[in-house]
Amino acid sequence: MARLVIVSNRVASPKERAAKAGGLAVALREALSERGGLWFGWSGETEVNPPDAPKVFRSGRVTYALLTLDPEDQRAHYAGYANGTLWPLCHYRLGLLTFRRADWEGYRRVNEHFARALLPLLKPDDIVWVHDYHFIPLAAELRKLGFTGRIGYFHHIPWPTPEVYLSLPSHAALVDDLSHYDLVGLQTENDVRALLTYISSEIHGWIAPGGTVGLKDRRFRVAAYPIGIDAEAFVSDAQKSVGKDEERRLNESLAGRMLAVGVDRLDYSKGLPGKFAAFGELLRSYPEHRSKVTMMQVAPLSRSEVAEYQALRRELEELGGAINGEFAEFDWVPLRYLNRPFQRATLAAIYRRALVGVVTPLRDGMNLVAKEYIAAQDPEDPGVLVLSRFAGAADELKGSLLVNPYDIEGMAAAMDRALTMPLEERRQRWRTNMDNVETNTIHHWCQRFIDELTNVTDQFGPPGDQWGNARPQ
Repeated sequence: MARLVIVSNRVASPKERAAKAGGLAVALREALSERGGLWFGWSGETEVNPPDAPKVFRSGRVTYALLTLDPEDQRAHYAGYANGTLWPLCHYRLGLLTFRRADWEGYRRVNEHFARALLPLLKPDDIVWVHDYHFIPLAAELRKLGFTGRIGYFHHIPWPTPEVYLSLPSHAALVDDLSHYDLVGLQTENDVRALLTYISSEIHGWIAPGGTVGLKDRRFRVAAYPIGIDAEAFVSDAQKSVGKDEERRLNESLAGRMLAVGVDRLDYSKGLPGKFAAFGELLRSYPEHRSKVTMMQVAPLSRSEVAEYQALRRELEELGGAINGEFAEFDWVPLRYLNRPFQRATLAAIYRRALVGVVTPLRDGMNLVAKEYIAAQDPEDPGVLVLSRFAGAADELKGSLLVNPYDIEGMAAAMDRALTMPLEERRQRWRTNMDNVETNTIHHWCQRFIDELTNVTDQFGPPGDQWGNARPQ
């Protein structure tokens, strides 16, 4: 069995508990432990003139290698190009996109630095799995240094349509970087279609059946791998919460009222101002819900040093204050807005108590909160998921009430429908969603990608008849 090498910007410490690390980190660590492997990433630290070699240590069968970055390189790479350019681009927020050549050069410089530091740690038959938009050029840099082994890439956020993607000045160079991977994974078939359309129509690539791409003298495959959650663990956490202190405290505070819940990182892609406005519209247009439902929004702070995120926080505080000021009673506060994270077990208890889950991002690669909410429900008395049609999860969770997050009145109407939905319909919708959550788990996702990357040579074989139906442009 070939050794697995994971590359990601964030590396979960071996001492980090599963409840804090999250499902993805746990699944990756399990895959590494099973095969024996290496987890390579940024240490989270900066230093002027940092050492070229990473800090390496071992825990069980997993070797950890953490690289320190120069402060200016880290700023250009992370805050500059990755999150100032690629993040808004992939989330269709072109008005927030900034492109600076210095950031683009810093982004490439950090990827080159990572490649040079990683290469001495690699073995020829290693399987390298690179995660997310921070490291799109990494395979190209490793190829320049002579590594010929299998390299896969998974893009956790949306891939934009060609019309949007063309707004990026470095669009062709970035997809050329992707072509150095053997396997490129995206969240949904829509994402795959967007990338393949760009390749065939803009840079004259060939598309063969099954998503195999020919570009210049290279071939690689693009496919959808929708990510899941650790469903079994989340169900267990939700069941264990019954009768515990957190559940009792929550129930006492609600005083028998219905609960709607949202859990989102404080980010402009999550559609939080629209969600707040929709809840206010619910109370305004459906007055029968006043004093009978409480909305809880958990929104841990994110990139709080960035001006756009500071402005978003101020906007939400003003909106939340206005809603509570207009509708609150002396014994009821309609909107609870919390800016701190909670442990998975606590979230599971909140999800299970909530009659309505409200997940309404403007654009999301997948959105695992939607799946966590479904997993936490009581099968005998499940809640209803109100879900943005622009979340990747909408492709899978067909039992949800799908909404347009730009339609405030439509979201309010969906919340009203969820709050008044008969039990039998709630059960049917939940079962439809739960079947998907239980089938497509984080472990299934992880194993499927690794298996297909492992067999990439046998699967593609030498160029031949499969190119007979390819589409050149």
